[in-house]
Amino acid sequence: NSASQSAATKLPLGLVCAPMALDDHPDGDIDLVNFGSAGIVRCKRCRTYINPFVSWVENGRRWRCNMCGMVNEVPTAYFCHLDADGQRRDREQRPELCKGSVEFVAPGEYMVRPPQPPVYFFVIDVSAQAAQNGSVAAACATIRRCLSDLPGSPRTQVGFVTYDSTVHFYNLKASLSQPQCYVVSDLADVFLPCPEDLLVNLQESRAVVEALLESLPTMYAQNPAAESCLGPALMGAYRAMGHVGGKLVLLCSSLPSAGEGRLKHRENPRLLGTDQEHRLLNAEEGWYKTKAVEFSRLQITVELFLFAAQYADLAALQDLPKYTAGRTYYYPAFRPPRDGARLDAELARCLTRPVVFEAVMRVRATRGLRITNFYGNYFIRGSDLLALPNCSPEHAYALELAYEEQLMTAQVISVQAALLYTSSNGERRIRVHNLAVPVTTIIQEYINSINIDVLCNIMAKQALDVATKTGLDFARTRIFQNAADILRACRGGGAQAAYGVQQAQQPALPEALQLLPLYSMALQKNVAFRGGNEVRPDERCFFMMLLANMSVDASRCFVYPRMFSLHAMPDEAGRPAPELGEEGEEEEDDDEQDWEDWEDDELERIGTVSGIVLAEDLSSVPGLADLLEIEYEEEDNDPESYDAIRTMTCLVPFVEEIVPLVDLERGRVMLSPPPGLLNLAVVKREKVFIRGYLPENAAGMEWLRCQQQKQ
Repeated sequence: NSASQSAATKLPLGLVCAPMALDDHPDGDIDLVNFGSAGIVRCKRCRTYINPFVSWVENGRRWRCNMCGMVNEVPTAYFCHLDADGQRRDREQRPELCKGSVEFVAPGEYMVRPPQPPVYFFVIDVSAQAAQNGSVAAACATIRRCLSDLPGSPRTQVGFVTYDSTVHFYNLKASLSQPQCYVVSDLADVFLPCPEDLLVNLQESRAVVEALLESLPTMYAQNPAAESCLGPALMGAYRAMGHVGGKLVLLCSSLPSAGEGRLKHRENPRLLGTDQEHRLLNAEEGWYKTKAVEFSRLQITVELFLFAAQYADLAALQDLPKYTAGRTYYYPAFRPPRDGARLDAELARCLTRPVVFEAVMRVRATRGLRITNFYGNYFIRGSDLLALPNCSPEHAYALELAYEEQLMTAQVISVQAALLYTSSNGERRIRVHNLAVPVTTIIQEYINSINIDVLCNIMAKQALDVATKTGLDFARTRIFQNAADILRACRGGGAQAAYGVQQAQQPALPEALQLLPLYSMALQKNVAFRGGNEVRPDERCFFMMLLANMSVDASRCFVYPRMFSLHAMPDEAGRPAPELGEEGEEEEDDDEQDWEDWEDDELERIGTVSGIVLAEDLSSVPGLADLLEIEYEEEDNDPESYDAIRTMTCLVPFVEEIVPLVDLERGRVMLSPPPGLLNLAVVKREKVFIRGYLPENAAGMEWLRCQQQKQ
């Protein structure tokens, strides 16, 4: 209940909210409440929605807001007498009074305009690079397969634009037997050649749309144009769908090089691993941020799929999904045999997942608390209204809270998140989530109530801000220092205690914090924060954005990957067949391990370090660091051999039994479709595997390791 007591623990105060998370409760979907013409009951001062944590006075004629404390009149039509406990007698019959999450039917005054039909607009790179890497054919096949499952039928509308050195629009009018292509070569002034027929009803023009998707790969198979005019293509889509809004699916295979929005090659290997690397993680050109804000204003979300083999300045391009509540999907040097299954799964999920449109979210907290920071993909209007043109179950937002007053007088802290949106069926609704947490005067109770996974999620997102503003080294220091401060404070060591001093006399870690040293060590070695010059700027930008938008379950698995011990698995789980050596003889490994690698979305089979992986402390094994210098064998660079390894035809029992289980578990966490998303690879050299064990900061890691062992 005290700001000074909270500050003494060094613990951040915050929460993570996934407003459209799927309800896995056995009772089914979230209850829908319709107040009708009477209007939704809300506090007249702070506009909090009626919820289970309000209190009732004057025998139910008035109610006290749990956020601001104001006493409000109860509408006559909503009145009900109280029972002996001071609760309404109809409490159990009203979902808004007995359940933490509920949806309200929004009346007319909550609508700026009539609900619009769901729109899916595709902007596809068909330049020479895109034609060669196979992304056009792979994406068109997935889009065509998913047409029947797009949300909102029969109101759904679709449109297409392709681009290389020019912009191509497609007339998809239902009366046509084949789509008509219009080429706009004036990149300085992109116009719509046939405004009425670029965006069409999918049900009416289904045959024409399918004909276009079938012909696009062959139409541009031999395209010699190497330039990419992404900016003008986006402006064409902006004009075509701006009056409605919706989802813009952007496929890009190279650095934009023509027209407005063109970018220059900024990648400089000499900056990697230095204190200047963070300059490559920030956009130098503000054009994409400016356009993203305009897209958000028109209720357009951008979903970015990047297939570039070379540097594409993802730091600039990612502003498109960042400020429009979209997501980024990255396939470096895309190759269908290796990445096709993942693209198919992720693009299909992007198109068919449950989604709501024209959403805005506001979070309210009890008087005495204020929201200081939001983390996630959004554009903020005013001080606290998050604009989300699209919102889906994958969207998660973290926020930090701070004390406005030195002493909290409330006995319970309440937080309410309200999402106003339009469903794919054209219904305007308000989804409200309520959370109530008791206030304590005992610091140990406060510490014991910590959710370690939420704490690490918020710490990671705080460190991402530091990384982009001041550098990766400062971010890693911030992670370590935060963990060290929390551990010292919660053990009673005080802020002045130095690590290594009287550790034997220090009390054990509180149970709620026992995993903090482990998670903080793992986070510092995560690809988003790892030092050195191995991680390219585009790759790091992608994983930083991925982490910035992760839910709590997803960030736990991402920061601390799971390892599966194959040698200890029961027979019914499936075991890999003997693998063949270079000369065809069978190689025997007493112990084999699987490592879940989020960087490549693959399950890596580690065989040649089987004796080492069972060691308790891999970083202390003599000569282990030397393995980092070993080059991959020739077969790893041979495309045919590499693809054979990825398909793992010799390990059918393992693939059929183990991989689907991991896929299903990841599907629960990431809500991405199971089979095909997680690949299996045999790793002949353990460079990627072992780097997860080597410390970034030896002295700091040793101190954290000591804290971990004191559990």
